[in-house]
Amino acid sequence: MKRNTLLGAIALASLATVTACGESPYQEPTGEETEAAATDDAAATEDTASTDDAAPAPAAPEVEANGTVIDIQMYTRDPDEPSGLQVFKPRLIKAKVGDTVRFVPTDPTHQSSSIADMIPEGVTGWEGEINQEVSYVLPKPGVYGYQCVPHYAAGMIGLIIVEGEGMTDNLEAAKAVSHPGLAGREFTEIFEQAEADGML
Repeated sequence: MKRNTLLGAIALASLATVTACGESPYQEPTGEETEAAATDDAAATEDTASTDDAAPAPAAPEVEANGTVIDIQMYTRDPDEPSGLQVFKPRLIKAKVGDTVRFVPTDPTHQSSSIADMIPEGVTGWEGEINQEVSYVLPKPGVYGYQCVPHYAAGMIGLIIVEGEGMTDNLEAAKAVSHPGLAGREFTEIFEQAEADGML
C-alpha cells in the first residue's frame, strides 16, 4: 500500500513539473515548420533521383583523338556466317595511336571491356555497360585484348593492334593469358591470323 502511494506521488510530482514549465513531451510543428520540412524532403528526393539516374561520366581519353573512328559491331549471330554466335565484327583490327574505337551494340545483351592482362603497361582500359555504345581512344602502341563479359567463355573476344614503336612489347604477355571456355581457342586463331596477315 505504501509502495503504491509512493509511486502515485512521484507520478503526480512529475506531471506537475511538466505542466508548470508549460511544456509537453511532444509539440505539434507550426505550419511554417511543416512546409519547410516538406520542401527539404522534396529537395533531398530530387537530389537522390538525379544522382541515381545520372549515367557515369565517361573517363577523359589518355591522348587526344585524331578524328579516325573505327566501328566494331557486337552481334548475337554473325550476319556473314550464321553458325557464328556471340561475335565482334571485325574481331581483329590494326589502328594508330589517337584512333577511336567505337563498340556498337548492334544486338542487345552485349558490351565491351578490355582484358586487364592484355593491354600495354601503364594504360587504363575501358569497361562498357551492357547495351551501351562505348568509345575508347587508343593511347599507346601495343596489343589490346577485349571481351564481352557475359559471353567471354562463349568466345566473344577481339584484338586491337596499335602500331608504333613498342607495338609488340606486351605481345608475349597477352598471348600467355589464360581464358575460359572458347575464348582461348578464339584468341589463338586471332593471333595466328594477325601474324599471317603481317599485322604483327
